[in-house]
Amino acid sequence: MRSSRLSLMLVTLLAIPAALTAQGIPDRLSDAEFWHMFADFSEPNGIFSSENLLSNETGFQQVIPELLRTVKPGGVYVGVGPEQNFTYIAALHPKMVFIVDIRHQNAVYHLLYKALIELSDNRADFLSKLFSRPRPSGLTNTTSVDSLFSAYAAVAHDSVLYYKTLAAVKDQLLKVHGFAISPDELKLLEGNFDALYWNGPDLSYSVRTFNAPNGGGGGFGRGGNFVNYTTLMTATDNAGVKRSYLSADSTYQVLRDLELRNMLVPITGNFAGPKALRTVADYVKQHNATVTAMYCSNVEQYLFQDGIWTTFAANVAALPLDSSSTFIRSGRPGAGFAGGGRGGPNGMANSLLQSMQRLVQDVADGKIHGYADVLNTSH
Repeated sequence: MRSSRLSLMLVTLLAIPAALTAQGIPDRLSDAEFWHMFADFSEPNGIFSSENLLSNETGFQQVIPELLRTVKPGGVYVGVGPEQNFTYIAALHPKMVFIVDIRHQNAVYHLLYKALIELSDNRADFLSKLFSRPRPSGLTNTTSVDSLFSAYAAVAHDSVLYYKTLAAVKDQLLKVHGFAISPDELKLLEGNFDALYWNGPDLSYSVRTFNAPNGGGGGFGRGGNFVNYTTLMTATDNAGVKRSYLSADSTYQVLRDLELRNMLVPITGNFAGPKALRTVADYVKQHNATVTAMYCSNVEQYLFQDGIWTTFAANVAALPLDSSSTFIRSGRPGAGFAGGGRGGPNGMANSLLQSMQRLVQDVADGKIHGYADVLNTSH
């Protein structure tokens, strides 16, 4: 009898750690948990050559069909930069998202997006708030993305709507969520919102804000030689399928659901920094999950130039990966440092994929000596 009781106790004790280990990514984060990650997972603000209020990657949708075939839904997505992440997120259906960018401004920009998306039940309302333009009549949840942007292109921005929306954004972040946003962060948020107001659907990669950190900025210059918001959101993959996060109500709702559950967390950090990616890796491991996709644009080009790419590779090796974990890059094989694979004055035309486990193994085998090696082992 005693032996049976001891055996039962032993089985119970062994089962407790196993049950705890099996705990996966939560369905939602509390506001306190979200803000803890936003603040405490981050590194100090870093310097980059541009603000990147919009992508300049014209071919970013081309790889989505292959990603849908190979990347498992329900994992953890890691990315860098602003809106291009939303399209990959809406396609891949991750359970949780971390956006890691060296510019603290980018993290604050995602707070602005978070509030605007939470306050907007549908795409038409979102664009109205995003660009401070009154919603045109006749728009529905089934209106095509081309028609949405055509409608808003014909509407002027409205200062009354701007102040009303900005007040609602601040209320959503400060009062509804209770986030401890500093006055300096609010200044960054207002600068981003100003750029969206003045440029609207013509917002491009070349735009700068008056409130840029690190001495950047220089006005709201419209357009430039880069593609604009309309071009990126109405682009297609190679088969002519529109896949942007605003291409359909269903794709927008995937993103909105994550934002409403606090499951898209922006973090300030260098990909080769000592804390941000490592802390993300620890969190994902603790929750028995896997990083299924990592969008890194052409950040690695700059990491090689700064002599810190191998530290980034070590950070990647610390992430929990499986055979389907995939890098999404911008560039083209053979480009090396010659423009980083840029596709002309309108931006970067090609997107590439690579197994994350393969990169880790290639580094261990001594096969990666420069940025060209990274691009040439991608496809």
